[in-house]
Amino acid sequence: MTVGQRIAQKRKELGLSQEGLGDKLGVSRQAIYKWESDASLPEVEKLVALSRIFSVPVGWLLGEEEHPAGQTDAQPTELTEAQIKMVQEIADRYLAAQTAQTPQTPVKRRRWPVLVGCGAAVVAAALFLNLFSQLDRVSQDYGNLQNSIANVSSNVDSQIGSITSRVEEILKAQNSLTASYSAEFLSSDPGEGTATFALEAVPKTYVEGMEAVFQADCGDGPLEFSGVLGEGQSFSAQVTVPLTDSITLSVVFVTGERRETQMLDVFTYLLSDTYPYVSCDNSDLWGSTGEGGVLRRGRYTFLTVDEEAKGGQCARVADLQVGLFRNQKLVVRYTPCAQPDSYRGDWENARFFEGPETITLEPGYTYCLAALVTDEYGRQWVVHGTPVVYDPEEEFANFADIAEDYSSDPADWDFGE
Repeated sequence: MTVGQRIAQKRKELGLSQEGLGDKLGVSRQAIYKWESDASLPEVEKLVALSRIFSVPVGWLLGEEEHPAGQTDAQPTELTEAQIKMVQEIADRYLAAQTAQTPQTPVKRRRWPVLVGCGAAVVAAALFLNLFSQLDRVSQDYGNLQNSIANVSSNVDSQIGSITSRVEEILKAQNSLTASYSAEFLSSDPGEGTATFALEAVPKTYVEGMEAVFQADCGDGPLEFSGVLGEGQSFSAQVTVPLTDSITLSVVFVTGERRETQMLDVFTYLLSDTYPYVSCDNSDLWGSTGEGGVLRRGRYTFLTVDEEAKGGQCARVADLQVGLFRNQKLVVRYTPCAQPDSYRGDWENARFFEGPETITLEPGYTYCLAALVTDEYGRQWVVHGTPVVYDPEEEFANFADIAEDYSSDPADWDFGE
């Protein structure tokens, strides 16, 4: 098996999706996909982390050694069968050497060579135990070193962040046109596609007759809103603008023909935060096939759905249409079902679907599981798993290299029977 196949095997044994394993390692699902498809190898620290998650030696992941069933790296460092054979071989060679040096005369045999040989075997065994004990301590020291490095890195990042924040505050104080300002996100309306903000700005130097205009750039050029002058020479406005993933808010102080602009704040991902999180995993399509491209898999698949609010008003999922697609055209539709008995534990965010246990793959096509998602506001998009392509020579369904080419636009998918 390749490194990627070993990672995929252990991930599935633990019941983890590619995304779930990525969360444990702090990497993206795409990184796990590339490892399992042997498009890239994990970095050293990720290999160590994988060995701990899977309870296997790093050497097993790399295909350099076998991993005895039921044995993990955390077990006591007892001599393995191979190591015992090595000790026995050393002892035998020692005894053979002693025998070769003993005069071949018919005298009474002495027992000291045997005793020395046995002693040598005991010493060798002790040396081996000591060696592996030292290796275990080195491994622990390496882990402690990694933790220390991580702590130092975290402290340095924290200090750099603090310094950067302080520099920004100093520059703002030196260059700002305002004595104070605020830009507060109030709410979003996914149905209307709008976001509402409360804006306020007090000019450093107020001149009689000065006006303030608040600007909002949502990606198609600035929109302008007149500020209302209130107490303390403060200009304010509540503005409603198109909901996008990048909204830049500014204030323009107007004195006669003179216009001076200062940026107030930038809000990102407000639109994305209104969409529920939906993830589709079709790693079960990857693997060995039978004759004619027959792939046997479980009857069930699931989508992960998270409808928790993420800074805005997160929408609810109204409908999910799940199916198997060939070149982005539906070939088999899956039906919703209750949590199967084979899925034990907490699957609170999972939506289960039932499909065929046997799928016939044809060469020259890409296959993947995908879902058409409709939220409560009628917005639709497609989520999909990693496409696979059938290799008839190897009788294997390999991950395809075109996952990033698949769009989330329903217009690019054929959901007809």
